[in-house]
Amino acid sequence: MRSSGNSRSGLELAYILSRSWLVLMLRGLIAIILGVLSLRLTNKSGVKPLILPFAVYALADGLLGVGIVIGESARRGSWLALFFWGLSGVAMGILSYFAPPRSRPEFMWYIAIWAFATGVLEVMTAIRLRRKLGAEWLLGLAGLMSVVFGVSIIALSGAGAFVLSRIIAAYAVTFGVLLGVLGLWARTASMPPP
Repeated sequence: MRSSGNSRSGLELAYILSRSWLVLMLRGLIAIILGVLSLRLTNKSGVKPLILPFAVYALADGLLGVGIVIGESARRGSWLALFFWGLSGVAMGILSYFAPPRSRPEFMWYIAIWAFATGVLEVMTAIRLRRKLGAEWLLGLAGLMSVVFGVSIIALSGAGAFVLSRIIAAYAVTFGVLLGVLGLWARTASMPPP
């Protein structure tokens, strides 16, 4: 019985994502923009110029994520991880804007906490989608990459601004591409309503 419930909730989630393919692509695009900005804005003074773009990115990504599930009639359990994935971005965006980090290590902690939390939620969502959408592995890979990035950014927080900006850029662009491809895949999946 439990397996049937998990299967239905996975189908509901796949349906939600297939209807929201454009939102997935937008989330990917804003991640790529953050990656480009991290290369362009980082200067000799450090990564401080990245704080506002990160806050805007996290907030926009989070709002898009929450927007996916607003108004959905699916059971709450089917989209809960997706909702919290978006909510974590909203929270980090607001925190970064209203309580900006005062130092590079503190900023790295902000990014790491956000990346780790969203990564875990992305992996949870991918597991729930298991064999329903056909490309859930992209979301699982993006989630795993986010977790590894979160841990790495703390381990390397003592590195120079140049190195950190390159790591952030590589992560953001790769993550953005994975979400963009997932969005394209979801568009062609044409899932029937559960």
